[in-house]
Amino acid sequence: MRYAVMIMNRSSFLLLTALVFLCISCDGLLKPKEEKEVIARAGDKFLYKKDIEPLLKSSNSPQDSAIIVNNYINNWARRELLLSKAIINLPEEKQEEYNKLVAGYKADLYTKAYTDALVAQAQDTTISNSQIQQFYQAEKDNFKLSERLVKLRFVALPNQFLNKEEVVTRFKRFEEQDKKFLDSIAVQFKKMHLNDSIWVSTNRVMEEIPALTYVNQDNYLKKSQFFELQDSLGVYLGKVTNILEINDVAPMSYVTPNIKQLILNRRKIAFLKKLETELLDEALKKNEFEIYD
Repeated sequence: MRYAVMIMNRSSFLLLTALVFLCISCDGLLKPKEEKEVIARAGDKFLYKKDIEPLLKSSNSPQDSAIIVNNYINNWARRELLLSKAIINLPEEKQEEYNKLVAGYKADLYTKAYTDALVAQAQDTTISNSQIQQFYQAEKDNFKLSERLVKLRFVALPNQFLNKEEVVTRFKRFEEQDKKFLDSIAVQFKKMHLNDSIWVSTNRVMEEIPALTYVNQDNYLKKSQFFELQDSLGVYLGKVTNILEINDVAPMSYVTPNIKQLILNRRKIAFLKKLETELLDEALKKNEFEIYD
């Protein structure tokens, strides 16, 4: 009797197991496996429809989309076929060398993305004027100019400008009422720059005033110099209020953007050094890092 019960229990277990497997199989049959749609093959590599979907923009015409996809497929096939040939024909030592480079690049890519995210979260990007001033004073010798800087104002007039003499008079005098007058007729000028309190490079000035060149700039770009130049495009009136030569120390206002970037870079380097030190210390404490004799 006991033996019969054991057989029944075993039979029930087998029946239950069979039913479970049957249900799983039926579920698999009822849910067909989603297969990727292949659109090209190169050797043993396949290109799938989902790979080209980002190329298909609704703004493209069917003809443009066909050209874009066809070019992509051909480029993909060329790359894959060349890669397979390279793997077959390149010496093993070369392949090992390139695999190490690829592994190193991957590690650098991952770690840079991770550390950049940490820096973005933790780094203080606030820079005060006093910090800029301190940095500038400490590093002043590193801010020697590699190009000339000038402070100037200028206006560009059409060649047939009727009221030129009054503009010249007011431009030279440049009192408050003259500034208002020049500003009021600014629409008649081809160009205008009246803020003579900021430093600009002579290269930038020559871009704005084509009649100024590398050959004649020394004649006109002098401190307190007024000049009038003309070419086929127009008449240029300029007044230089100050100038700095190559190898002079750059003014703080001119290099402030560079100083801010340098301060941020140094903070980033300090943060990463601290991060690396703490990472090694923690790994040693947790026995995750060992150096063997």
